[in-house]
Amino acid sequence: MSSSITFKTCVGVEIIPFIPQLAELRIEIFRDFPYLYDGSFAYETEYLKTYSSCSKAFCALVFDGDVLVGATTGIPLPFETNEVKSPFAKVGISELDVFYFGESILKKAYRGSGIGIRFFKLREEYALSLPETRFTTFCGVVRPENHPSMPNKYRPLNVFWERMGYEKQDAMTTFFSWKDLNEQSESPKKMQFWMKAIR
Repeated sequence: MSSSITFKTCVGVEIIPFIPQLAELRIEIFRDFPYLYDGSFAYETEYLKTYSSCSKAFCALVFDGDVLVGATTGIPLPFETNEVKSPFAKVGISELDVFYFGESILKKAYRGSGIGIRFFKLREEYALSLPETRFTTFCGVVRPENHPSMPNKYRPLNVFWERMGYEKQDAMTTFFSWKDLNEQSESPKKMQFWMKAIR
């Protein structure tokens, strides 16, 4: 990893100064498959207030010099939306026991260097600092294997997630709505949950 790479962790309001850069990075990264997200800066800055307004929200930022090249977020599940919380209620897991990982985003040139592994470790260490946390979780979009926008040699992250100790929860799915690049309006996308017991 280059010596110019630095990490910065933020909690709650400490995230506020970085929201514009985070919004731009999310739009850039999520345009790619499998999300194909046609994002707007206004929506992103509003969405990121979820983290800046929660005193227990976590964010790790990766810089190459002064340029933000990656970020990862997490928040206690009670502060998330009903779309995120409802699958846990359905299987009898208290939302108070769960720390939810929002996103891990990284520019292509920096992938494969161990930053993704460090993202998981940083979030899990922070989740363990909250005594109520028993599980860490996240969800990923489900796209058909024959999706026309799937790049050649595309490799889903399932194997990596399993290597990090996460198990796919077949009974736990939800739907998020956003506008794909080729869509005229938002449509619901199926999201699959993965989970790990950390204590």
